[in-house]
Amino acid sequence: MADKIHFELVSPEKLLLSQDADMVVVPGSEGDFGVMAHHAPVVSTLKTGIIEVHDGGTPAKLLVHGGFAEVNPNGLTILAEEAYKPGELDRTVLEAELKDAREDVADAKDDVQRARAEKALDRLVAILAVLDELAA
Repeated sequence: MADKIHFELVSPEKLLLSQDADMVVVPGSEGDFGVMAHHAPVVSTLKTGIIEVHDGGTPAKLLVHGGFAEVNPNGLTILAEEAYKPGELDRTVLEAELKDAREDVADAKDDVQRARAEKALDRLVAILAVLDELAA
């Protein structure tokens, strides 16, 4: 039996997943990378994307937005700003939020309001793009 890597996915609210896996594919900000047992230590920021957890059969997929991944001798830990199972997100709700975010950018009264609105808009655009990628 091949070695496994211990993987933990943590959001600000809770520990979402803790399991051993054959490999985990991480959406790093500099590109996706696979992590297996005995991987060299590394720290990476995350882009909005899909984590794939391979442990025989079809890989489990989780959508993440923001955060960090750390590989150390104990395994892989991902500290995500947001993490979801793709089915947990309601596309209709996200599209309504996107419309509101676009209006907020247009209605911003100063640079601080505009920056906040643009950040919210960028988040929604990125999440919807990942959902589109999953649907394809």
